[in-house]
Amino acid sequence: MLRHLSIRDVVLIDRLDLDFDAGLGVLTGETGAGKSILLDSLGLVLGARGDSGLVRTGCERAVVSANFELKDDHEVAALLAEHGLDGDDETLVLRRVLGADGRSRAFLNDQPVSIGLLRDVGTRLVDVHGQFEHHGLLNPRTHGAALDAYGALDDPLAETRRAHLAWAAADAALAETAARLAKAREDEAFLRHGVEELDAIAPEDEEEEEALAERRQRLQHGEKLTAAVNAAQAALAGDGGADQRLQLAMRELDRVAQPAAGLFNGAVEALDRAAAELAEAVHELHGAEQDIAVDPAALDRIEQRLFALRALARKHGCAVDGLAALHESMRQQLAALDDAGSQLTEVSGQAEAARRHYVATAESLSRARQAAAQALDRAVAAELPPLKLEHASFETQIQRLDEAGWGPLGFDQIRFMVATNPGTAPGPIHRIASGGELSRFMLALKVVLADSAGQNTLVFDEVDAGVGGATASAVGQRLARLSEERQVLVVTHSPQVAAVGAHHWRVVKREEVERVVTEVAVLLQAARQEEIARMISGAEVTDEARAAAARLMAGA
Repeated sequence: MLRHLSIRDVVLIDRLDLDFDAGLGVLTGETGAGKSILLDSLGLVLGARGDSGLVRTGCERAVVSANFELKDDHEVAALLAEHGLDGDDETLVLRRVLGADGRSRAFLNDQPVSIGLLRDVGTRLVDVHGQFEHHGLLNPRTHGAALDAYGALDDPLAETRRAHLAWAAADAALAETAARLAKAREDEAFLRHGVEELDAIAPEDEEEEEALAERRQRLQHGEKLTAAVNAAQAALAGDGGADQRLQLAMRELDRVAQPAAGLFNGAVEALDRAAAELAEAVHELHGAEQDIAVDPAALDRIEQRLFALRALARKHGCAVDGLAALHESMRQQLAALDDAGSQLTEVSGQAEAARRHYVATAESLSRARQAAAQALDRAVAAELPPLKLEHASFETQIQRLDEAGWGPLGFDQIRFMVATNPGTAPGPIHRIASGGELSRFMLALKVVLADSAGQNTLVFDEVDAGVGGATASAVGQRLARLSEERQVLVVTHSPQVAAVGAHHWRVVKREEVERVVTEVAVLLQAARQEEIARMISGAEVTDEARAAAARLMAGA
């Protein structure tokens, strides 16, 4: 709720401070007194476009501040927190500074913010309805939210949001799986050829290259190694070799073992060990002789395998030792590729199931909207005749969007349509030609939507334009009904509307030396009656007008 408005140096206002309260507040005054300046000032602090022409002549800047009292858990608090702004949970101060050069600055609780954020906050606090303003319910984008709030459709809306989120996630998973499969398909030929090559050579383990290289080296030097083995065998076991000499030494010592009385035991034991080691050496040489047998065919086979392994390693950019692991990895990729088709089918089924669930929830939401729209249409229709709109009609149009337009709020396009004359096709509400008709339509809508509206403060500019008598009284009664639950401010020329106000301000223009200023006076009971009498009779207030004003106030 708006509690205080401070205006400095705006057009004809040099300094003005106004306090506001709950209920219906009316602003009256003669044409040209400056009522529109008050609304321009309020619009400026709520984020409207700033024009340097609003700065009072001779001043460097205009400043407008507005203090608001917030209800518990007001949506503005969450918006401020989202932007990292500190503040009191119960009050909020908006301030706008407009320079004579056209530059503008905005503040929330004395913290600088963008004009866009100021406007976002302002639209959540105040709904302004002027004759030719195109915002609030005149903006078709707000109609869906207004209908959902009127129908109390929070639960089906939440379910539709969840279903859309699940569908979007399933679609993203499907796209990712399909992209991965497509990429794998691009590499499939390479993988299959690579696996076939590796299958053919069957790399064994990380030590195969080293073993093959050693075997190749032995075979390459087979004759030399064989000659060395033969020479060693001859030296160890041939005629006059080491084996015969050891046996001779052991026999000589054995013949004198008794008289030696153990003197040669150590030597004999050493000779035994030497004989055993010599026998082992001869055995190893025999095995080596078998292993290095010169076999040109074996050398060719080993070289071919070694060179083939090294060629494959170069082709795949790895070491020969890594070919076995690469082979297994490529086999696994091919297996995954073979399974990818079934995986894609599974993910595609999940995405389609998520879509069907979304469609079901969105259709349920749409049916609930249809029911709410019928109730809204009937309620608005009931408000039109007293407002001298008995020949007009109101219709909530719900159309299903193409799938490209489906979203978390469902697949409905919602528009408030109006026909002002019988037999004419309904058109968008913001295209009503008459400003007075438009204002009364907006009043009817606001009365019906009052319980579900988000803003705590409503402002109407000359909603009674072009009507009088019973119609003006009907306008006043509806404004009074609106003010029972929220703060309503109205600029009016109608005495019937002014009479039902709980608070009354009169806007006057006063001439001073070399300048004209606009002032606002708070009117109490007697002054209110005199102002309403002036509105009835004109410049010269008569006793009859005062009596009529008294009757209007008494009946309010």
